[in-house]
Amino acid sequence: MSSTTTLRPGQKMPPTVVTPVVFVVDDDISVREALELLIAHAGWRPQLLASAQEFLALPRAQCPSCLLLDVGLPDLNGLELQKRVCDERPEMPIIFITGRGDIPTTVRAMKAGAVEFLTKPLAPEVLLGAIERALARSRVSLDEQMRLQVMRDRHQSLSLREREVMALVVRGQLNKQVGAELGISEITVKAHRGRVMRKMRASSLPDLVDMAFLLGLHTPGKG
Repeated sequence: MSSTTTLRPGQKMPPTVVTPVVFVVDDDISVREALELLIAHAGWRPQLLASAQEFLALPRAQCPSCLLLDVGLPDLNGLELQKRVCDERPEMPIIFITGRGDIPTTVRAMKAGAVEFLTKPLAPEVLLGAIERALARSRVSLDEQMRLQVMRDRHQSLSLREREVMALVVRGQLNKQVGAELGISEITVKAHRGRVMRKMRASSLPDLVDMAFLLGLHTPGKG
C-alpha cells in the first residue's frame, strides 16, 4: 500500500514533524540500554554515548534536544562537560544522573542551569517529567535563536544609511536631530526611516527599539 499523501486542490503539505533527540552520556552500558528503551517508548529519539568526547564529536542538534548526563565520566567529567555545553550549545538543557550525588555537586550543577539532578536508580515518571521540561525549554531556546537570526538577516538587508538612521532613531532622536547629525534633510530621514520600518517589519517604534536591543544596538540607557 502506497504511503504517498494525496492533497486536495488548495491543500497545503502537512508540516514536517521533527522528533526530539535525547542524548545519553553514561559509561555504564546497562544504564544506556535501559534509558534507550524508556526514551524510545516515550516517542523521543535516543542517542547513546559512553563518554563526553564522543558527545562533543557530534554535530550540533538542529531540533529540540536535551542531555542526560552522568556526573562521573572516564574522561571529561559531567560538570566540565556541562560548562562546554552551556557555552557551545545553550539550546540543549541538561539533566544530571548519578549513582552517588552530594550536595555541593548538586548545587553547582543546578546553579549552572541544570534542569534536574537525579540519583540512580531513576524513577521513570520523574525522569520523563524532567525530559519533558528540558525539551520544552529547548524548543523555546531554538525559537528565540531563529527569531534573532531572522532579525539579523533583516538588519543586514538595510543599506548603510538606513542602519545609521535606525541606530539614531532607536536612541530616541527625532527626525530633525537625525538629519542634523547625518547631514541630510528631515524629509530624507523620514524616507529612510520608513524603509527601515518596512524592511525590519516593525509595527511601531517601540517594536523597532525591542529589535535593536536584541540585536545589541545602542538604545536609550545604553550610551
